[in-house]
Amino acid sequence: MTDFAIELMGICKSFGAVAANRDVDMKVAKGSIHGIIGENGAGKSTLMSILYGYYHADAGVIRVNNRETRIRSSQEAIRLGIGMVHQHFMLVDTFTVLENIILGAEGGLILKHGLAKAREHLKQLNLEYGLEVDPDAVVGKLGVGLQQRVEILKALYRGADVLILDEPTAVLTPQEADHLFRILRALRNQGKTVILITHKLREVMDTTDNVTVMRGGQVVGNVRTCDVDKAVLADMMVGRKVNMKVDKQAREPGEVVLSVKDLKLVDARGVNLLKGLSFDVRAGEIVGVAGVAGNGQSELLEVLAGMTEATSGEVHYKGEDLVRRKYRQPKAAALRKMGIAHVPEDRSREGLVKTFPAYENAILGHQRDPAVCKGWFYRRRDLIKHASQLISQFDIRPDNPMLRAGLLSGGNQQKVVLAREIHANPDLFLVGQPTRGVDIGAIEFIHRRLVELRDEGKAILLVSVELEEIMALSDRILVMVGGEISGEVPGADATASALGLLMGGGDKH
Repeated sequence: MTDFAIELMGICKSFGAVAANRDVDMKVAKGSIHGIIGENGAGKSTLMSILYGYYHADAGVIRVNNRETRIRSSQEAIRLGIGMVHQHFMLVDTFTVLENIILGAEGGLILKHGLAKAREHLKQLNLEYGLEVDPDAVVGKLGVGLQQRVEILKALYRGADVLILDEPTAVLTPQEADHLFRILRALRNQGKTVILITHKLREVMDTTDNVTVMRGGQVVGNVRTCDVDKAVLADMMVGRKVNMKVDKQAREPGEVVLSVKDLKLVDARGVNLLKGLSFDVRAGEIVGVAGVAGNGQSELLEVLAGMTEATSGEVHYKGEDLVRRKYRQPKAAALRKMGIAHVPEDRSREGLVKTFPAYENAILGHQRDPAVCKGWFYRRRDLIKHASQLISQFDIRPDNPMLRAGLLSGGNQQKVVLAREIHANPDLFLVGQPTRGVDIGAIEFIHRRLVELRDEGKAILLVSVELEEIMALSDRILVMVGGEISGEVPGADATASALGLLMGGGDKH
């Protein structure tokens, strides 16, 4: 008989009129990696937040190690051996790894004793699971992948036998994601139980033993991973046949819309972030920028969107020099008026105000547009109507323009940003990580819209760390390494191996 670490039976949870979980049943076998997949807003994170004690179920039963229990807080969950690594890390940047790990579990009044004991424990955990984290490193100076390992260490230090990870690869490079999954397999091999919330079907197929599929707050399937494939899981998630291939016809691009020549950026420390970039983007084409995160792609988008001033070089938009042009208002706002749209890489920090309702986020950056503003005054009813139209067109869920943006799932937040920028009808799109943390149905929708915009004659510069996405969408691909373009490949000829070689600084031939 299968021995279960976690059993959830008849779990229900509503937030006002919105039912996040409806009669959910799920069993997680001990010593397994159990995947939970579903569209944005399917109720995955809510369900795990109930298991971790953040929320209380309105109805249902929770069993941990065959014993029925009520989990009223995260402290109770930890005492039961349940740990959770959140999508947005809960770390103090100015503390060391060691200090973060013992925070809240210092082990007595004399901190020195607790630190010494924790150091020895961490050394053992590092060796046992291959986590490779320096206990004396300052967390704020660590990369995202290492910070995530700190979160895992923190949970293991508190005695977690069940580890919940919520979208763990949303902000990781492919190399960091591969290392994470090696760690998760090591945890499973040591008898730990891992629950993995993810949108990425490749990760599910490569890593999990069993999968729970959720849709609309309900479970639509509990399956063994070896019994299904990606197409079956995608169809279960969305409730229809999903086209996992991007339909894109070859076409001749038009005139040059964006021309970049010898663009350089040196930061306050004297570090060369952009080293003489030169390229063009034409009307009716998608130019993809590939590369491991941290090689200058983010800085390139920030310069082109007017968020950062270039040190030198030329940026021409429809023939006009944007570097030497004088601006009477913030540069980013002026560029938006000129017809340049920007979908930022970090929607939470740069694309939305999460405390504002959806209808206000739907006009951010365009709040002086005469279509929504009469002088200094807004008609709230018109703004709500405008947002409702975008919500319908872009299938944003739930369809409530009054809901705070922070309460929307990541994929639906991304749709709000895309809807706002596309509605402005610009000629140039600067798009960063368009499907980060987005489910398969939303990915299909976003990819289709980007191709439609390209076919309408828009010029699109696309930055993504997802090689499959870059190869599927791009007409031409630029590869960036160390702030430079290491090569260019036609989209039709691109292969993962050729791009990988360029990403390593090699020659494509």
